[in-house]
Amino acid sequence: MVCTKILIKEHLKEYILGKFNETQNGPVRFPDRYELYHLIYDLTETRPAGAIDTGNLEIILPERHNGKKTATFNYLGIRSQRLIEDKIETMMWAEVHDLLDSEKHRRGLQYNDTVYKFMKRYSIVSLSEDAFLKNFYRFREKVRKKTLRRNYRPSKSVKNN
Repeated sequence: MVCTKILIKEHLKEYILGKFNETQNGPVRFPDRYELYHLIYDLTETRPAGAIDTGNLEIILPERHNGKKTATFNYLGIRSQRLIEDKIETMMWAEVHDLLDSEKHRRGLQYNDTVYKFMKRYSIVSLSEDAFLKNFYRFREKVRKKTLRRNYRPSKSVKNN
């Protein structure tokens, strides 16, 4: 078991720890059924001389029976860390958007309640509920564009004083 550290946004760290480590600090092992596992495996490279691991998330590097050996290929560069962070962020937002849609349309729960449940499940404290909701509303606006918007017309009975 070879570990390395990567630097990612705090809310993504909380999400990963909640999803794969049951909110416990310590090294995270990704199951091989996740695309993230294979991405990390593909991005590992030989460690440059004098490279020191720094970051806020410790991960266990994937070990395969054939292919790269983790004793040699145990380094993730800055570009690799950025790609991993992007993948984790995509995973989190996709899960949130799917959860919000399904809870609203299948169970009739309000968006606020669903976001609260999600944040509690993964122990996310570094992002507000409002940030999750705004992201979802932006996503929904992009995906479900309305073809015609109603123009605002003040009613004639309202007079300005």
